[in-house]
Amino acid sequence: MKIRNLFLFLLILLVMKIDIPASANLLMPGDEDYLPIAEVMPEPVDGLANLMKKIQYPEFAKKTGQEGRVIAMAYINENGDVDDVKIIKGVGGGCSEEVERVLKSSKFKPGMKGGQPVKVKLTMSFVFKLN
Repeated sequence: MKIRNLFLFLLILLVMKIDIPASANLLMPGDEDYLPIAEVMPEPVDGLANLMKKIQYPEFAKKTGQEGRVIAMAYINENGDVDDVKIIKGVGGGCSEEVERVLKSSKFKPGMKGGQPVKVKLTMSFVFKLN
């Protein structure tokens, strides 16, 4: 147990020391125009619960037993439209594509800063779990 903990500690230190070049980031052109956080963050016009209801479990993912969490970053403009979606962590079996489809077709209340609508990059998590 002590060896395992020591190994994990050393692994964490190693990962923290690795220098990742800027080109490896998940950036899209104009990414710097999107705020990572705003005073009022964007939210789906119909509510988060309704957004989640739009997600359909892909048939291939069901048949192959794919489960897991898809983490996506939605680039939301000042009008509440989704300009782009980047999948940060995917599951496979069509789950990532389904999240991207639903996000791109959704309308959001825009993020606000100083009472003005702003572009925001919003990270969202979607869990796919078979019953």
